[in-house]
Amino acid sequence: MNLTTEQANLDSKNIDQMSTLDALSLINREDAKVAAAVQKALPQVAEAVDVIAQALANGGRLFYLGAGTSGRLGVLDAVECVPTFSVSPELVQGLIAGGPDALTQSIEGAEDRPEYARKDLAARGLTKADVVCGIAASGRTPYVIGGLTYAKALGAKTIAIACNARSPIGEIADISISVVVGPEIIAGSTRMKAGTAQKMILNLLSTGAMIRLGKVYGNLMVDVKVSNQKLAERACRLVMRLTGVDSERARALLAGANQDVKVAVVMARLGVDYEEAREHLAQAKGKLREVIGGK
Repeated sequence: MNLTTEQANLDSKNIDQMSTLDALSLINREDAKVAAAVQKALPQVAEAVDVIAQALANGGRLFYLGAGTSGRLGVLDAVECVPTFSVSPELVQGLIAGGPDALTQSIEGAEDRPEYARKDLAARGLTKADVVCGIAASGRTPYVIGGLTYAKALGAKTIAIACNARSPIGEIADISISVVVGPEIIAGSTRMKAGTAQKMILNLLSTGAMIRLGKVYGNLMVDVKVSNQKLAERACRLVMRLTGVDSERARALLAGANQDVKVAVVMARLGVDYEEAREHLAQAKGKLREVIGGK
């Protein structure tokens, strides 16, 4: 298999002899190519978003699966879904070859063991209601191949993200997202352009799915989980913006809504109490727009 991600970049063959600014400018020019490469894969990404959203709406979960940089990026995206969209940590999960220790250190050989992925997914009770998204810059990581194969056998929907065309994981998955960003500035260092492309795609997948699930109103983060002072201030500003009340009233509404922005907004806009507001949102499957209409 001719891996683009392992080829030498002819433009950077003398990078060790360049000035610092020239070297960084070259890296920056290469980075600028990533968004265009991702754009070419948007139809496949959109298909994946719809599959994920439907699964989550029906009680399923999303699992990211990867090794090294790919695995760490999956874990990062999964973790960030909790405060951003106020979802359970179980809804979107990131699995990395070698387990949690691999987040901060290299676990030699873990990515070469497909059975580890099967074990990791089985331990989390994977079912056909779930979605497994395998991430591998090369597209051939055994850990990811093992996980996708196991998921397919159970009837779960599968997605593959690779930075080489016609990858092994793409051949396995129901939806193949191939983003060919070209050879890295440092040959084989896929934490660079390939990693950037993977991060962009993961942002699209999780954000797109959460938008479909009503976790966003307009472009506002109305399902934010108030877990620190910064997010408490953001929640207050959201309630003020969507209801027209002052900060004191917004804080009172949030206190009465158990710090739930959408509930607080419905209470203010419809003049109802906490339980009634929750019932309105439940009937609308959490979609604020269906309760209060447009802004």
